[in-house]
Amino acid sequence: MVAAGFTVIRVGESVWSTWEPEPGRFDLEWLAPVLDAAHERGIRVVLGTPTYAAPMWLARLYPEINVRRSNGEQMGWGHRQEIDYSHPGFLLHAERIIRAIAARYADHPAVVGFQVDNEPGNEIFHNPQVFQRFVDHLRHRYGTVEELNEQWGLTYWSHRLSTWADLWTPHGNAQPQYALAWRRFQASLTTDFIGWQADVVREYARDDQFVTTCIAYERPAVEDEAMTRRLDVTSGNAYYRMQDHLALPAATEGSQAWMTGGTWALFQSADRMYGSKQAPFLVTETNATAIAHQWVHETAYDGQWRQAAWALVARGAAMIEYWHWHTLPYGAETYWGGVLPHSLEPGRVYEQIAQLGGELRTAGTAVTGLVPDAPVGLVFSDPTKWALADFPQLATPDGEGDPRTFQRIADAFYRGAFDAGLGVRVLHPEQLVEREPADVVASQPVLVAAGLTILDDAQLDWLRRYAQAGGHLVLGIRTGYEDEEARARPDRKPSHLHEAAGVWYDEFSSLTQPLEVVGSDALPLGPGAHATAWVDGLQTTGAQVLATYRHPHFGRWPAVTTHTSGAGRVTYVGTVPDAELGRAVLAWAAQTSGVDAGWRPQAETQTSHGARNAAGEQLRFVHNWSWDASTFTLPVEVVDLLGGETLAAGSVLELGAWDVRVLREVR
Repeated sequence: MVAAGFTVIRVGESVWSTWEPEPGRFDLEWLAPVLDAAHERGIRVVLGTPTYAAPMWLARLYPEINVRRSNGEQMGWGHRQEIDYSHPGFLLHAERIIRAIAARYADHPAVVGFQVDNEPGNEIFHNPQVFQRFVDHLRHRYGTVEELNEQWGLTYWSHRLSTWADLWTPHGNAQPQYALAWRRFQASLTTDFIGWQADVVREYARDDQFVTTCIAYERPAVEDEAMTRRLDVTSGNAYYRMQDHLALPAATEGSQAWMTGGTWALFQSADRMYGSKQAPFLVTETNATAIAHQWVHETAYDGQWRQAAWALVARGAAMIEYWHWHTLPYGAETYWGGVLPHSLEPGRVYEQIAQLGGELRTAGTAVTGLVPDAPVGLVFSDPTKWALADFPQLATPDGEGDPRTFQRIADAFYRGAFDAGLGVRVLHPEQLVEREPADVVASQPVLVAAGLTILDDAQLDWLRRYAQAGGHLVLGIRTGYEDEEARARPDRKPSHLHEAAGVWYDEFSSLTQPLEVVGSDALPLGPGAHATAWVDGLQTTGAQVLATYRHPHFGRWPAVTTHTSGAGRVTYVGTVPDAELGRAVLAWAAQTSGVDAGWRPQAETQTSHGARNAAGEQLRFVHNWSWDASTFTLPVEVVDLLGGETLAAGSVLELGAWDVRVLREVR
């Protein structure tokens, strides 16, 4: 580890049955030699609490803590995260083991921080005690059943309640307002559980130790912005498909899920982590070797580990940890490859990661405390994600509802910005309303608000004021359609924003096939630009039409419009853009907003991202995602942080296969 440049390890989070082999009998000393050895070698330790993997003796004593599915059946045992972690019996034992571990090791000099639990929010709990707590939650929020009837519209289909005992369980529910309240409540259980653990650990932690958790962002019961408010730093997992899935230009659309596909999606993973607290973050897990099912083995090509790591650093990562050090010879993750293979003999993977370790050591503090350049903001709403998961607006290719409707819309615009060479800052509505719109305009002159079905009046009004303050607001389908209770707003859409946008619509249509979109002098488009999945029937009231559909019926409606509003403008995209349409719209929006184009990619195989470090220095990260070499002409004088040489403006960087250069501008 020392030879490869490792400076931190994570231990302890998966082995409750080792910490406590039987109820009340603790074995805490097995870890001491590991921590001592790490400290002797200058390796710091993140100590985990083991609450995501309950011991079988606890399952035997409290069988009711097993997660129940929506149909009432128990999840069963033999996996992990099978626990209803809101159950008092579970919490009693969890607190005991947390306190035992923290009390024993908080003072160890190797321990730099604590990770509470691991990838929380994996399950939706339908346990009886959870449902009863949900009823109590509703009673405290709404006060009376009459108020709940009114807010949820329960007159329809005779669902009006006469008493709280009338509320049906979630299984079989078809009421959108109920579904959204249920998902919000489930996320609050996760936030409260993680926040509770953090508070317990802080009773023992030193002032110089942080508390975090390890977020898997696609978990159904995670609200990352709320949860990370209870933590000192954001930590997340960035798993990605390797080999040709990282190639540019991309051969496939890619995907964003627990494991991403496509270079744009890798960058989006990092930007979501930064967006949780609007601050640098830790990558607690990322690919060492093959990460996926046992039938998928896509170990990286030479150079791809350092490419991916520097991409994460460029977007604000303050730590890169690999899952895991050596490949396990047993268990469910036998073929989730580590830095060392089953033989435990260092090989190509180790050598590649050791090269990265050397580069990070060379770059040193110059790549710490980074604030990524992000002229484009993208608003991400967890309530919208939940609402559109249970009641999708977009269809899958086989005609079923797509539970990733919101992410699919947001991904289309994120990829458009990525393909246009623009950095993106993920922002949550709760974060926006805490800031003045003009302040956001200064850092993100372009703001995408697409697919945001669930927004309250204040959040919609904030978006309007952002444009008036001089920002370029890019609106997409569904934004402003429903209120915070998932009720369709009784006015023209986009609600609160149609006057600023200079367009309105009352009609919309699904698409079963892509539609060609035709540009204009203001927004030239090639033949590859298409609308997908959806069309809003836009009616203009002063907006300029930038693009239209080539279709005998849909051609009556604009595809893209723009309209001045106050000191800024609102551009409306009435469809889910494909990659080419998304790129063109975001590139145009950035150009009209005065975004500097000096460091954009200069070849279709390249990406170029910037960030400022803790010293205020401007860094540049130029990647070549291909087997084919490419060149990049420097617009200003730079220092190569990895090679040490100074390169004059106009110099040509030679980028080899799967290569990356880390540069500091000379001012």
